[in-house]
Amino acid sequence: MAAHPGGLTVVAGAVADAVDTVTTDLTSTIDDAPAAVVVQDLVRTYGVPTKTDGETPVLLGVDLTIRQGEFVAILGRSGSGKSTLLRALAGLDHDVSGSGTVVVPERVSVVFQDSRLLPWARVLDNVTLGLRHADDLGRERLAEVGLAGRERAWPTELSGGEQQRVSLARSLVREPQLLLADEPFGALDALTRIRMHTLLRELCARHRPAVLLVTHDVDEAITLADRVVVLDSGRISLHLPVDLEGTRSAADPGFAALRARLLDALGVPPTEGTE
Repeated sequence: MAAHPGGLTVVAGAVADAVDTVTTDLTSTIDDAPAAVVVQDLVRTYGVPTKTDGETPVLLGVDLTIRQGEFVAILGRSGSGKSTLLRALAGLDHDVSGSGTVVVPERVSVVFQDSRLLPWARVLDNVTLGLRHADDLGRERLAEVGLAGRERAWPTELSGGEQQRVSLARSLVREPQLLLADEPFGALDALTRIRMHTLLRELCARHRPAVLLVTHDVDEAITLADRVVVLDSGRISLHLPVDLEGTRSAADPGFAALRARLLDALGVPPTEGTE
């Protein structure tokens, strides 16, 4: 157990012991799986002066459970606290204050919107960065993301979509129990994004990590997730299971119904959410 600045406690690898301490009943579509992530009464503030208390609140008592193998997407308007929550789970928010408890597994990987590849390292070296004797596993992960034979390429020789594939391979080479994705496809064109959605679903089905995806895209959330969470003004306002079988299509009435409900929760009039 490690003390976190600002009163937050991060406990790695002790998820099962903490599940009973969470008092909020949060529905999961992976009902029989044990919890991979438990967040309880999470409060985060930034030290920007205001007229009231001198700090700007971002998260105001968030409770969240993610089961092993469950894919959860978080939607919310800009400034609602989505990335703040993800950074808290990743242990990357040491510059903020707050309280609450976050319980995560031992192995956590993060995928960002920017692939964050080292330009001076070849593709395979980027994938295995920080690992020893992992070249064979790195090649396997590159093959899984469709980049077999590109191990010796430089990042600058790859397209944006290919760079994100390398980023996914780098996250999976560590066999994460929790995969955190902060708008990983936001900078990609529409066709590449569709291909990456398919790839991510296949990889998650194969490796079965718990996943938390931060996105602004309602359709992306429905396409990928088992459950969609809406974060509004620092609080979770909606947990919506995505009970769609088979290939998910925006033309499906069930898809459209979920989309309408999520847009309503986000405060978007139906005409603004229709292209």
